[in-house]
Amino acid sequence: MSPSQWITLGIVIALALSLVFVVHWLLNHQLGRVWPMARHLVSRSAVTAYLAAAVVGANLALPSPADVGWTTYQAIQHLMRILMIGTLTGLGISLAYAATDMILDRLSVSNGDADRRARRYQTQVRLLRRVVTSVIVVLAIAAILFTFPQVQALGAGLLASAGVIGIVAGVAAQSTLANLFAGLQLAFSDSLRIGDVVVVEGEWGRVEELSLVNVTIKIWDERRLVVPVANFTITSFENWTKQGTAITAKVVLPLDWEVPVAELREEAGRLITASPNWDGRSWSCQVVDITEAGDVMVRVVATAADTGAQWNIACEIREHLIAWLVQHYPESLPRNRTEFFSSGEESPYAAQFPTSAFRRGRSSQEPAAAPRNGATGPPGGDPGEV
Repeated sequence: MSPSQWITLGIVIALALSLVFVVHWLLNHQLGRVWPMARHLVSRSAVTAYLAAAVVGANLALPSPADVGWTTYQAIQHLMRILMIGTLTGLGISLAYAATDMILDRLSVSNGDADRRARRYQTQVRLLRRVVTSVIVVLAIAAILFTFPQVQALGAGLLASAGVIGIVAGVAAQSTLANLFAGLQLAFSDSLRIGDVVVVEGEWGRVEELSLVNVTIKIWDERRLVVPVANFTITSFENWTKQGTAITAKVVLPLDWEVPVAELREEAGRLITASPNWDGRSWSCQVVDITEAGDVMVRVVATAADTGAQWNIACEIREHLIAWLVQHYPESLPRNRTEFFSSGEESPYAAQFPTSAFRRGRSSQEPAAAPRNGATGPPGGDPGEV
């Protein structure tokens, strides 16, 4: 190429880049005030628009075959065709992302967990644009490959055996396709949404990202749990915000038999009804069980508007009731009782339960003697008693 041709090429590319700069300036300073999508277009196409403009400008200023020779011209033309496909594909994807960004802004979670419909559409839009982008990229790569004559000849043979190739590809990409369809199933069945509070593999967290391959869960301690999408369709998981954000806080206190349940219930009610984390629906304080170890299980329940309030009110109940019991009823705290009797003492329960199980010289939990039919009974046992 002659120096004049290089100068012409540089001028055309500079004009194309200047045109993109002017368009971006107008979108930022003029149209951006009245058109919300303008800033998304500028941010998304900040690189791809300039690359596409440079390639288009270079393609317009290509030299003729007489200037560089037919072989060189074919090589340059082939290279420019590949660059055109790649840059225009990138520009198209960035423009599509800009359009969906505007939709996602409108669907942004403005009401927290309560905005379930917005979070559902947000999840579907994010997943669909990933699917569409993947398809476009695959088609672009195929178009680039078919610019080579060798691949075109191979493609005719591949089309004849498309059935076999399809089976082989399906087997090879089985896990990828399973994740793809699992992601679509989760998004459009409303089983999982971005922002949902879930419990997966014993970890509590919030769905941060739902892609074609994995689901990223932000755990409460800032860790990230990455789970394959297909796992959510074959294993069970807890979704705390599927139907709404209302949830119930539960606090279980193992206490002693001497706990004053009525006073404890009154104090729990006073605390819950005064707490800003209680949503005003319901609360209760009940003895729900007695363990084999002798602990009285008292359960305090209070409803909350969302998971954050649920955690806070549960901690409030636990901390306040522990301090209240320690201060006013320390005998209610859980304890283990052990009672010893010497051989000359009588069990205090013997008068209440006049049976052979409570005899002098035997503890209240010692079983009665067995008949002496060849076996040796405990000392002092009566062979005639059972």
